[in-house]
Amino acid sequence: MRTIDTFKIGDSDSFTKTVTEADVVLFAGVTGDLNPAHTDEESAKKSMFGKRIAHGMLSAGFISAVLGMKIPGPGSIYLSQELKFVKPVFIGDTVTATATVSEINLEKNRLKLDTTVTNQNGDVVVTGSALIMPPKAE
Repeated sequence: MRTIDTFKIGDSDSFTKTVTEADVVLFAGVTGDLNPAHTDEESAKKSMFGKRIAHGMLSAGFISAVLGMKIPGPGSIYLSQELKFVKPVFIGDTVTATATVSEINLEKNRLKLDTTVTNQNGDVVVTGSALIMPPKAE
């Protein structure tokens, strides 16, 4: 368990995952977001993307994996997230969510992290920032 005093500006970690059909279907079922852009191939073919896209929040969820499991890691409390969806993620894309420490507030026990999700081509698909409360030293 890392506490706030162990971080420095620029510390970074990431999580990589290939988005599968099952991921999209399960996310749709759990959230109730059955938008045809995600769930109906025929309808999605007529969209601006020409095929089904993964939910933007599924990609954003990979940021949660980084924050909760890697940096700052287990025991952290996710306070806020700003997001901008830049490009679509398609089924079969491999995405990497990265979080990088950009601000440290020792007094309030807060870390601000720049968050980015890129696809297998290195294209940014999601960008933003997160505010996290890491575990306190015991």
